[in-house]
Amino acid sequence: MRKSLAVMLLSLSAAGCTWVHMAPGASAVRVVSAAPADCQKRGEVEVSVKHSIAFVERNQLRVREELETLARNEAPGLNADTISPLGEPAGGSQRFGAWRCAR
Repeated sequence: MRKSLAVMLLSLSAAGCTWVHMAPGASAVRVVSAAPADCQKRGEVEVSVKHSIAFVERNQLRVREELETLARNEAPGLNADTISPLGEPAGGSQRFGAWRCAR
């Protein structure tokens, strides 16, 4: 009983942690709410994170932030400088459009 309680408390405390970190070059990638005008589409990326731990749902804001960070991390590899969500997150996954915009 005591061991299962410790596991439950550890799971609850980990539910708010962020494990995703910004990759080099990703901090320069802009995030916009919709497909930008006058930009060249470079592709799409689908990213995913754990949305629950041991049947405990993680904070949805944290999940969204981590998904956005992962998409920003992928953008430089597509020669993109801007990303936009293509839909809402579902089950810990989300698709983003990657764009190259003249600045």
